[in-house]
Amino acid sequence: MKKNISILGVPMDLGQMRRGVDMGPSAIRYAGVVERLEALGYKINDLGNIEIEQAERVQNPETNLRNLKAVADGSEKLAAGIHGIIDNGEFPLIFGGDHSIALGTLAGVAKHYENLGVIWYDAHGDLNTADTSPSGNIHGMPLAASIGIGHPALTGIGGYSPKIKPENIVIIGARSLDEGERELIKEKGIKVYTMHEIDRLGMTKVMEESIAYLKERNVDGVHLSLDLDGLDPNDAPGVGTPVIGGISYRESHLAMEMLAESDIITSAEFVEVNPILDEKNKTANVAVALMGSLFGEKLL
Repeated sequence: MKKNISILGVPMDLGQMRRGVDMGPSAIRYAGVVERLEALGYKINDLGNIEIEQAERVQNPETNLRNLKAVADGSEKLAAGIHGIIDNGEFPLIFGGDHSIALGTLAGVAKHYENLGVIWYDAHGDLNTADTSPSGNIHGMPLAASIGIGHPALTGIGGYSPKIKPENIVIIGARSLDEGERELIKEKGIKVYTMHEIDRLGMTKVMEESIAYLKERNVDGVHLSLDLDGLDPNDAPGVGTPVIGGISYRESHLAMEMLAESDIITSAEFVEVNPILDEKNKTANVAVALMGSLFGEKLL
C-alpha cells in the first residue's frame, strides 16, 4: 500500500433514519486511528470532514427516496475530494457516516481505474432501488447505483455510469437480503459469501477465494467498503441496522490481515459507526483495530 494516507470524514446521516451516525468520523478519530497508523510508518494527512447540508428528513412520494438531493450533493463533494487525494498519489481512507457515502466514494475512486474491483464487507447487499426498497433509505442502494441501476441522481454521481462491473464485486458477510436484491444478485452474477459460506468454508477459504476471484478478473485496483454491521452486534453494537449472527471480531481481523498480505487494496472506507448506539465507543475502537490489521499491523 501507499505510505501516504489521506483521511476524509463524511458525517452523513441522511441515507437512513437513525440519528447519530454523522458522528462516526469523530468517534473513529477519537479511537486513535491517526496515532495507530502513524505507528505503522504511514504519513497521515487528515483532511477533516466534508460539509453535509442539513435536509428535511422526508421521503419523496414521487421517487420513494429519502433525502435524495442532499445525499446526491454530499456524494458529489466526496467524489471531488477523493479525486484530489488520488491525484496527489495518496491512499484514500474514508470514514462514515452511513453507507450511502459509498456512492461518492466509488464515483471518486473508479474514475482512476479501468477495471476496479470491490470487496463489500456487509450484512446487507445494498443492492436496492427505489422500486425494491421497503424503506426508501438510500444507504441500502449504493452498490446498485454504482453498477448503473437506480435513480439517475444516484447512478450519475461523478458524471458517469456505471462505476463498477457486477462481476468485479465480492460481497462478504451477507445475512439480510431483500427479495429484489436476491433477484439482482442472480441476474447479474454477483459473487456473494453469505454467513452460510463463512461458517461452512471458514474465513481463510473465503478470503483466499475472494482475492483469487478478483485477480482472475485482472482488476487494476480494489476498493474495500467495510460496514461495521458486517460484524456480529456483540462485537460491534454501535450500528444502525444490526443483524445477529455476524462475522466475529477475530474472523474480521483475519480477513483484514489477508488483504494486507495480498497487497490489493487501493482505497477503503469504514462506515455506519454510530456512537449514540454504541457502548463506550466500542465499535469505533473495533474499526480502528481492523484498520490496523488492514494496513499491516502484526503481533510479531
